[in-house]
Amino acid sequence: MSNINKVIGRNLSMLRKNFKLTQLELAEKFNYSDKSISKWESGESLPSVEVLFDLATFYGVTLNDLSNPEFKVNEKPQKPIRDRLFPAKLIITLLATSVVWLAATIIFVTLQLVCNVNYPLAFLWAVPLSCIVLVVFNSIWGRNYLLFPILSILVWSTITCIYVQLIKYQLWLIYFLGIPLQVAIILWSALLKSPSIKQNKPKKEKQKKEKVKKADKIAERELENSNEKDLEKTTESNLEEKSAGSENLKEEPTLESPKEKKVVREDDGFGYDFIKDKNNNNKN
Repeated sequence: MSNINKVIGRNLSMLRKNFKLTQLELAEKFNYSDKSISKWESGESLPSVEVLFDLATFYGVTLNDLSNPEFKVNEKPQKPIRDRLFPAKLIITLLATSVVWLAATIIFVTLQLVCNVNYPLAFLWAVPLSCIVLVVFNSIWGRNYLLFPILSILVWSTITCIYVQLIKYQLWLIYFLGIPLQVAIILWSALLKSPSIKQNKPKKEKQKKEKVKKADKIAERELENSNEKDLEKTTESNLEEKSAGSENLKEEPTLESPKEKKVVREDDGFGYDFIKDKNNNNKN
């Protein structure tokens, strides 16, 4: 069983490196810790069959490939497959957004039935609130390229709601507040996309990556040492079996010759044996 763990761990490590992923990045994609990824790749433990299947589909291989000791990855590094949790994340985000519109509908119907007040602005206020929900979930899922349109809609829809709510005061000048806000959003999105910001990452992230690389090297060394120990054990066991076989061949069973029975005659000191022999001779 330990050999299978090491084979699967070696293949998982090769595939992860071929996709140019760190253990921390892979752990975040599958909602596991980097320590568990390290244990899988070092052969200390194995994930469940479902997780192995998810890893195989993520890397574009089969379960047989993961358990194959002669498996080799392509020389060209591949791009990671689309996030497997993207449909679930999208559904959760849409459900949270639909709660906002459900609340707006309840407010509109309640005011209409109870207070006999027609308040269609409830649906208009639902637009900026939905944008806030989208910003929260987008920050959780980590898709920065969607922040620019969401924040833009949030700014202008909020200004529109305030203007319509206070339309009798004719606060059309409030739209000028959206110009600097929109410029700030554009500059902020440009900072996120700039390569210099991506290259100059914080020291903590660099330290994390260095730690992950060191852990990978340690895991590789442990795998090499364990493989060498297994080879030594197998060679020692084979030599012991051969030596035991040769000893069995040398030690062939030999027929023991029956021992000759020695007749010991005892003399009683009174010449009994002499008289006995004489009597026997007379009879003959």
